[in-house]
Amino acid sequence: MLMFGRRRLMGFAMAFATLVPFAARADDADQAEKFIGKLLKDLSAVVNDGKPVDAQKAAMRQIVFEAVDVDGVARFCLGRFWRTATPQQQKEYTEIFRNVMVSNITSKVGEYQGVSFAMGKAQARAEEIAVGSIVNRPGNAPNKVDWLVAIAAGKPKVVDVIAEGTSLRLTQRSDYGAFLARNNNDVQALIDALKKQALAAN
Repeated sequence: MLMFGRRRLMGFAMAFATLVPFAARADDADQAEKFIGKLLKDLSAVVNDGKPVDAQKAAMRQIVFEAVDVDGVARFCLGRFWRTATPQQQKEYTEIFRNVMVSNITSKVGEYQGVSFAMGKAQARAEEIAVGSIVNRPGNAPNKVDWLVAIAAGKPKVVDVIAEGTSLRLTQRSDYGAFLARNNNDVQALIDALKKQALAAN
């Protein structure tokens, strides 16, 4: 009788342990979906508010830094070279990456007048959650965009954008890897090139 009771207890514990991660993932998916819904609403409001482009850029910059794990994306894009970079190079690279990424996003803010978003569902992908959307721009075919969200310490952050099946962070890491391969794997050469890119964008 005692053995049967123990087995029942162990079976219940195992079933509960199995269910908890699914419940947590469901909660995470719901949080990610709401997070992206607000993000898309904020982005749409900025590009359609009719304010001067400089004001739109400033608002967009703030949204990006609040919503995106910029430093995490920077490390991902550098790949294995992050470990070979010196602490000073890591700091310098991260800072210039932030500037280049935000400049690339905000430089075309004026082209998104009239944009609208249709939300899709959230789906778990390994350690992240993909939230689907359809981006509609006047005069352009609708684009399918998935927003990859990671939740750390209960706070969601965008870690990648997958446009029509193409991952932006994977594409960027591939570009950086190709550049480094052509330049003796010199991280400083990449940093200097990014600095030039940032200057050209300003």
